[in-house]
Amino acid sequence: MKSIKSHIILIKNQVVLPLVFCLFSLFSYSQVSTEIDTTNIRIGEQISYKIKVETDSTKIVVFPEGQTFLPLELVEALKIDTTKSASKFHLLREYKLTQFDSGSYYIPRQKVIIGDNSFFTDSLKVEVNTIEVDTTKQGLYDIKPIIDVEKTSSQWWLYLLIAIAAIALVAFLLYWFIWRKKPLTEEEEIALLPPYERAKLAIAKIEEKNYLARDDFKGYYSELTFIIRKFLDEKVYDRAMESTTDELIERLQLLKDGNQFAFKKDTISNIQTIFKRADLVKFAKSKPDIELAKLDKQTIENELENVRLTLPEPSEEEKLLNQQYKEAQDRKQRNRKIILTTAISLFIIIATFVGFGAKYGFGYVKDKILGHSSIELLEGEWVKSAYGVPPIYIETPKVLKRQNVELPEEMKDKVKTTIFGYGSLIDDFNVLTSTSIVGQPQEKDGEKQKILNISSVIEGNLKTWEANGVRNIITKNEEFKTPNEAQGVKTFGTAEFPKLKEGEFYEGEYVMLSFTTERVIQQVVIVWRGDDPYAKEIVDRIIDSVELNPNVNREEETK
Repeated sequence: MKSIKSHIILIKNQVVLPLVFCLFSLFSYSQVSTEIDTTNIRIGEQISYKIKVETDSTKIVVFPEGQTFLPLELVEALKIDTTKSASKFHLLREYKLTQFDSGSYYIPRQKVIIGDNSFFTDSLKVEVNTIEVDTTKQGLYDIKPIIDVEKTSSQWWLYLLIAIAAIALVAFLLYWFIWRKKPLTEEEEIALLPPYERAKLAIAKIEEKNYLARDDFKGYYSELTFIIRKFLDEKVYDRAMESTTDELIERLQLLKDGNQFAFKKDTISNIQTIFKRADLVKFAKSKPDIELAKLDKQTIENELENVRLTLPEPSEEEKLLNQQYKEAQDRKQRNRKIILTTAISLFIIIATFVGFGAKYGFGYVKDKILGHSSIELLEGEWVKSAYGVPPIYIETPKVLKRQNVELPEEMKDKVKTTIFGYGSLIDDFNVLTSTSIVGQPQEKDGEKQKILNISSVIEGNLKTWEANGVRNIITKNEEFKTPNEAQGVKTFGTAEFPKLKEGEFYEGEYVMLSFTTERVIQQVVIVWRGDDPYAKEIVDRIIDSVELNPNVNREEETK
C-alpha cells in the first residue's frame, strides 16, 4: 500500500493546483487522510480506497455517499469501522472502485463533513490497463453468432390442452347423440321394409307369439286382420285402417269393378270371410277350431301375394316423387341436426361466458377473448433487470431496449445519458428509464442541490413533452421512497397525447419517478391511456418494483 507521504508527493506533482489548495490539504491532513491499495489496475479489477478520520466524540462525521468517485464507478461502500484511542475516535470507511474502460482517470476530491466544517481529500490518478493477449500462443477466432435463448416455459400449453380437451368432449357428445348413425332397432329395421315384405315378416312372427297355444284367439285374429288392413291401407285404399269390414269389402269391390285393381273374385271373398270370423271372435267371443285358425293365416298370406301381383308398377314420375320425398326427409333431418348442434353450442358458449363473467368480470372476459394489449402485458412473462450505470432495478412486462439519444455538441462533454424504453408517447403503453451523469461534483449543501436538480429535471421533461405535441398537462408532485429507501419525487397527472394522425389526441395519464444526487439524475417515466382498465395494475406493479443502488441515493450520518 502507498503511504500518506507518497500521496503528498503525488499531489505536489500536480503543478496546476493552486498553492492555497496545497496549504489547505496540509492543514486537513491532521484530521482526514486517505489510503489506496494500488493506482494501477486492469479493466474490471477493483481498487480499495479508504478514508480515515480522527476526531473527538462530540462531532458528527458524514462520509461521501453515492457515485461521487466518477469517472470511477462505486461498486460497494463498506460499513464504517470505529475505534477509540484516549479521547479520540478513529473512523475508517473503505470504498471498492472499478472502471471498465482503459485510460488514465482521477479519483476526484471527496468531501468529508466533521461537525460544521468540510474537509476535502486529495485527488488521485489511477491507470486502467487493457488485458494483454499473447496472439502467438492463442489464435484469433471469428465472432460467434448470436444464439437464440428460449424463454422460460410458462403454463400456456396447459391451458391450451384444457381448451382442446373441452372442445373435443363437446364435439364427441354432439357426434354421439346427434350426428352418429345409430344402429337401428328391430322395429325400425322392419319399418324400413317395403309394405309387402313387412307384412310377410309380421305374419311369420305370429307363430312366435303362441296365440293359439295360449287359446288367445282374439289376439291372434286381431293381429292377423291388422296385417292385411295395414298392407291394403298403404298400397290399395288409404282408409282401410279406419273402415269397417263391410266398408272395406265394398271399396275393394268398387276398385275391382272400376278396373283399377285386377283382384281375383276369390281374393275379396276370402278376405271378407276371414274379417267376418275375426269380428265374431273379437266381439262375440267365438272360438273357431285351431286348424281353421291356422288355415285362415295361410289364406291371408296367399291373398297378400295375390294382391301384390295386381299392383301396378310405379311410373317414373312416382319414382321421382318418392326419391324427392326421401331427399327432402334426409335434408329435413340434417337441418334439424344442424339447428340442434348450433343451439347446444351457443348455449355452452353463453353459459361459459356468463360463468367466467360472474367470477372475473364480463369486461375482463370479453377483452380476454377478443384480445387486449394491456392484458397481454399484465399476464405475460415479466422481466426484472437493471438498466444504466448507476443501475435502476425495475420489473417490466417487456424488456426495455436501449434508445439512441442525440445530445447537442455543447452538452456531449458535460452530460452522459443512457435511456432504455418500451413503446413511445403515441403507443397505448410506454415505460422508460434514464440515467444521466452531469458535470462535476459541487461543494454545496448536498440536500439543497438535490432538490434544485429534481425540480429542473421535471420541468425539463414537461417542456420536452410540450415540444413533442403533448398538451393540457396537469401535474402533481409528492415525495416517493423505493422499497430500499431511495428518496425521490413522484410526479403524476393527466395530459392529452398525440396520436399517429395529425391533430388527433388521446386522454392519457403519466407517472415520473425522479431521483438525483449532485451528479446523477435517474428517472422512471410511465405513460398510459386513461381509459385502459388494466394499465393501473401494470403501473402499480412497475412502481412497486423500482429500486436504486443504495450507495447512490441514500444518505447516512454516522458519529
